Amino acid sequence: MRVVLASQSPARLATLRSAGIEPEVIVSGVDEDQVTTTDAANLAAALAQLKCRAVAAQVDTDVLVIGCDSVLAFEGEVFGKPGGPAEATARWRRMRGHSGVLHSGHCVRRGDQEFIETASTVVHFAAVSDAEIDAYVATGEPLHVAGAFTIDGLGGAFITGIEGDHHNVVGLSLPLLRDLVGDLGIRWTDLWNRPS
Repeated sequence: MRVVLASQSPARLATLRSAGIEPEVIVSGVDEDQVTTTDAANLAAALAQLKCRAVAAQVDTDVLVIGCDSVLAFEGEVFGKPGGPAEATARWRRMRGHSGVLHSGHCVRRGDQEFIETASTVVHFAAVSDAEIDAYVATGEPLHVAGAFTIDGLGGAFITGIEGDHHNVVGLSLPLLRDLVGDLGIRWTDLWNRPS
């Protein structure tokens, strides 16, 4: 079965590959600013659906399209990707020693069938120093990800723990995705197409 990931995230692609799925990547190109809501879980789901539908319109109806988007809820605010180094630094100075909730919206579509759900994981941030924050931001890594952090890269050392699915923090919950493709009538193991 042809599987398309409607995301340019290298981490999501790597997660699927490690799970035995080699998807085709088609970037949706949607304007994320057209979705406005202050509810982080709903925003993540709406953005995932928008991306999934945009890509599904470009492919045949028998193709499985997976759309995802992540945002961090922190102290009543919604953090997507930071606007630049100064914003990433300011966020980290606020987040250090505290916790936030990473919401990843998932939308799967095949033909006219579509299912959407959001996975949420609590992330505990280390009490990092100003020098560590400056060094991390200088790498550029936090500028390209929701919440300005990664758990699977350089930022992993600054996460002291999580409550929930670790894959969700990377941006794609494998257990949730398995359930959603099951709702489409697709067995998870039938998606394994990566050569061993």
